[in-house]
Amino acid sequence: MPPVGNWLRDRSDEQLVALLRARPDLATPPPADLSVLGARVEQRSSVARACEELNSFALSTVEALVLLDADRQPVTLDAVAEVLGSEVTVQRVRRTVAELRDLALVWGEDDALEIAGTAREVLPTFPGGLGRPSDELTEVTAKAALAEMDEEERRLVGKLADGSPIGRTKDASAHVTLEQATNPVQRLLAKGLLLRRDTETVELPRQLAFAVRGDHPMGEVEPEEPAPELVQTDRERVDSTAGGAALELLRHVEELLHAWEADPPDVLRSGGVGVRDLRRTAKTLEVEEQQMSLLVEVAVAAGLLDRTEDAEPRWLPTISSDTWLASPVEQRWATLAAAWLELPRLPGLTGARDEKDRLIGPLSDELSRPLAPKDRRRILDYLDELPGGCGARPDDVATVLAWRAPRHAGRLRDDLVRWTLSEATTLGIVALDAMTTAGRALLYDGPSEAAHRLAEVLPEPLDHVLVQADLTVVAPGRLEPDLAAELKLVADVESAGSATVYRVSEGSVRRALDAGYAADDLHALFRDRSKTPVPQALTYLVDDVARRHGKLRAGTAAAFLRCDDPVVLAEVLATPASEELELRRIAPTVLISPLPLADLVDGLRAAGFAPVAEGPDGNVLDLRASGRRTRGKTRQRASYGPPVPGTEQLAAMVTQLRANDLAGSTRRGRAVVPERGRPSAEATLALLRRAAAEERNLWLGFVDTHGTRSQHVVRPISVGGGVLRAEDAVSGEVGGFPLHRITSVALVEE
Repeated sequence: MPPVGNWLRDRSDEQLVALLRARPDLATPPPADLSVLGARVEQRSSVARACEELNSFALSTVEALVLLDADRQPVTLDAVAEVLGSEVTVQRVRRTVAELRDLALVWGEDDALEIAGTAREVLPTFPGGLGRPSDELTEVTAKAALAEMDEEERRLVGKLADGSPIGRTKDASAHVTLEQATNPVQRLLAKGLLLRRDTETVELPRQLAFAVRGDHPMGEVEPEEPAPELVQTDRERVDSTAGGAALELLRHVEELLHAWEADPPDVLRSGGVGVRDLRRTAKTLEVEEQQMSLLVEVAVAAGLLDRTEDAEPRWLPTISSDTWLASPVEQRWATLAAAWLELPRLPGLTGARDEKDRLIGPLSDELSRPLAPKDRRRILDYLDELPGGCGARPDDVATVLAWRAPRHAGRLRDDLVRWTLSEATTLGIVALDAMTTAGRALLYDGPSEAAHRLAEVLPEPLDHVLVQADLTVVAPGRLEPDLAAELKLVADVESAGSATVYRVSEGSVRRALDAGYAADDLHALFRDRSKTPVPQALTYLVDDVARRHGKLRAGTAAAFLRCDDPVVLAEVLATPASEELELRRIAPTVLISPLPLADLVDGLRAAGFAPVAEGPDGNVLDLRASGRRTRGKTRQRASYGPPVPGTEQLAAMVTQLRANDLAGSTRRGRAVVPERGRPSAEATLALLRRAAAEERNLWLGFVDTHGTRSQHVVRPISVGGGVLRAEDAVSGEVGGFPLHRITSVALVEE
């Protein structure tokens, strides 16, 4: 059998470039010549990697070639089509073989096809679910034996023919004659219609499986991609639904940052977040644990959360999170969506069990999958292939992608499709089982364009709210950033969604007053921003809290407490809290305490008073805790495998392959013998000038400026100035070869 290298030499430069682009591992590092490339083509790891991208029918075709022993002797295209089944046309097989030929998984003409011997190692142990052939059976005798079987024997043979050809049974241990056989297994073994592998294992011979399967020797083969049941969608409805999902995502991530700022969870020894912390935060955000895991993973990938570098590390918002919180809505979404798209992890595995039966938590090492970004893009690319205005359900997408790459992603293949589409829906990249306009822009144009597309479908931010009589405030949509910040300060979120409901309470009003608002500011806020009349109950609540707010003035002595009304101070001293706060009077209107100012204010509020803190200038001091932050780390972009050189690089590589191949096969005549590792300069010049004068081809050994060794067959044009100008015998290009970089030289025998 001629080596694959000989077949590669007959391929065009364009075909070789296409091969190196389709199988980039063959080009890393650049092969020395076509013989080396041929050896790499047949390497087991390279064949396995190429088979990962084959569709179901292409894999069946490779299995058929292995069944026909094409790794040992050439086979015909017609024989391959016959093994694949009567419903598969020769034209369909020819088209697939051409695709396999482009990948160098198959080579040779249609009447003499060959494959690499390592293909047998890469494929399943039983290609097509077929066992080994029996030396004692032919297809004719197998069919005759099948016709003579009783019902029990036929049922057993049919079961082995439909699935794995291997069966486990204790009846295989006894070596009995046909007359002594008491069950179907023993009778079939005695007739030579089953092969005994060991005392507990039997195997169905290939010829008998062919007889059972009839016109489908390899069972059910799918020559064409299955067609999904399309879901009709409306583009505007898809995009508006995605806009709502994006706003909901941002709200949850903001709440996550605030929750972990106030109560940062510990970093587990194995990395990640504890299940208890995750559940607590999920309850606070009112989301499912699986969605909580996605939010945490995306926030960390986007650089909004990270672990501290303390002796006891915790998960905290990063410095970058402040910039993110202050950014426009569409830019915040684009940051999260891009982080998810490039996330080299599988959040969907959260909650599963590892090899030691332990729960897998978010941010743990068990979720790491370097190829996850590539898989995500493959799934979303398929959804984008569907006709305009159409989507597909996750199960149908999984079925189609399973046909396109059955060996891809292993046992998680179908789960990965469902997880990806669910996560993409949560992020607003997919909606109503279809790709969104912003999601498509994210895939092909980048985050900036995706943000622009999302901004086009988001509703205009509102500058008003609806104040209700029950002290609730309804935001019927997305609010302007300033109004949203003010409302968040003066009221608490009661329910969120397309319309957010806030509740104003004594505590929320006091929080606004603590931040420096006056009663008149709050009245003006509700009066100017509400489209409904402000209820009296709200006005009374604000006035009542403001009247009591700030009567007591706390400062630093360590801390002091002052009030213009001595009666109020007397009331404070009469409470049990005064002893805990260690208060003592130093003047009719002043009390002092050794406790910190914040502790004094908190203690008085717990006792039912409403003090405010004041600074040295007498102005109200905001004692709310400032957010804790960590610096965060720079994260590397995910890598999906060997880098793919550009077309020009591949073309240059093929040219060098041709040159080295020609140089390696050239018969050399007179040569310059190297002295101390290098040829003599005088002898080299003499030989170069003689070749130029006689118009003889030369074989050169050359080292370029990068230290890369190469071989060339050239026709000298001139020698001078320390440079040989010559025409390359392969490319026909004229170039210069510095003499000091020539390592060896010889005349080419014609």
